[in-house]
Amino acid sequence: MPIAFNEPLSFLQRITEYMEHVYLIHKASNQPQTLERMQSVAAFAVSAVASQWDRTGKPFNPLLGETYELIREDLGFRFISEQVSHHPPVSAFYSEGLNQDFMFHGSIYPKLKFWGKSVEAEPRGTITLELLKHNEAYTWTNPTCCVHNVILGQLWIEQYGVVEILNHRTGDKCVLHFKPCGLFGKELHRVEGYIQDKNRKKLFIIYGKWTECLWGIDPVSYESFKKHERRSEHPRKAKMDDGPEKANSDMSGDTTDSVPVTQETVQVIPGSKLLWRINSRPPNSAQMYNFTSFTVSLNELESGMEKTLPPTDCRLRPDIRGMENGNMDLASQEKERLEEKQREARKERAKEESEWRTRWFYPGNNPYTGTPDWLYAGDYFERNFSDCPDIY
Repeated sequence: MPIAFNEPLSFLQRITEYMEHVYLIHKASNQPQTLERMQSVAAFAVSAVASQWDRTGKPFNPLLGETYELIREDLGFRFISEQVSHHPPVSAFYSEGLNQDFMFHGSIYPKLKFWGKSVEAEPRGTITLELLKHNEAYTWTNPTCCVHNVILGQLWIEQYGVVEILNHRTGDKCVLHFKPCGLFGKELHRVEGYIQDKNRKKLFIIYGKWTECLWGIDPVSYESFKKHERRSEHPRKAKMDDGPEKANSDMSGDTTDSVPVTQETVQVIPGSKLLWRINSRPPNSAQMYNFTSFTVSLNELESGMEKTLPPTDCRLRPDIRGMENGNMDLASQEKERLEEKQREARKERAKEESEWRTRWFYPGNNPYTGTPDWLYAGDYFERNFSDCPDIY
């Protein structure tokens, strides 16, 4: 892909954006009740994809062995990720609370499907959050992300699919439906779901938008509100031409998917409680690839940092740095040089019949789901970087 389609971040840095709303994990950890903990965990799972709103730039593909670390003492966490496989591309990450209140880890290998006008990224891989004080583990998988009009027209994004968050200690489950936008864009960005106990009794209803906010309410109040709403709505006759019109638009060979108009904000049901609200973006965000304030700082290389970082950290990657500095020609040349260097190293390994050795993660099984996963090997923050590969 030409570099003009990119944003000046590696996919490893993009994963780190899960941590923007880390206060929700701390909040979950401090909740004495299981139901309240699940509410905060659900809000965190939704907030993790919120930074993708209006982000149509493609992150740089990480090189094999590339790493990224982030320590935020103000937010109470540290984070490390590594590109552990190139074919298929797999990124592994591990984060922990500085007060030993949580561990958050997983591996992501997006499966891309190209549908002509759009690209769909299905994020395979399990995400695990452990609340250490409560001896609880939650696992889930992110929704599918789709970028429309990748060839022509205005790019726009939607997320859809069912996300199931399971509390492995209690058997409680949160089921969240990320709605596809629908014919008239009515469902764009909407999320609806519920928390149920191990006997499948609904305990709590969740609704909102992943681009905006998430609310929750007890099932009885929710049902009575919906009943009242249905009564007050006049039965509307379905338009006879709805079907054929849809068929025509699908068959007409249009080169773009029309951008749905964002509907009015979330209608709050009386008695609901706010679970999460998105942070407002900096005023010049549109000129900066629609980055959030959290994202803007991810590539910062503070003075003295080079001495403490491993030589594989994304911040030291010359093509991303060139793009951030506005030198697109240099960025493009460096991207080609790095990809060629990666190919040469692969040929060399094949010749010598030597296997690539990951540095900070190893393949294993997720301790809660039993599915294949990449697990943190430890010791990164001891800062022994003597045997890191030369990838740049």
